[in-house]
Amino acid sequence: MQPAPNPVMNLVPIAFIFAIFYFLLIRPQQKQAKEHERMLQDLKKGDKVLTTGGLYGTILGIKGDDLEVKFSETVKLTLARSAVAKLIS
Repeated sequence: MQPAPNPVMNLVPIAFIFAIFYFLLIRPQQKQAKEHERMLQDLKKGDKVLTTGGLYGTILGIKGDDLEVKFSETVKLTLARSAVAKLIS
């Protein structure tokens, strides 16, 4: 007769798959989200930004969670801070 398999050994492949997902998908995504949040908090007047809509502009002023952004000489809009996709250097 063969000995009964250990029930804990059935969980090892599932734990291994979870560890792979964590290190390859979840952890990098959390790190990227933290970096984006830090970038949004560090925005200041004069920064050049790219919005989620694909528009490039320059920050003229900051009022709480809103940004006044200049897109051209005559176009100035108020955007939510979260609408900034990235900072252009």
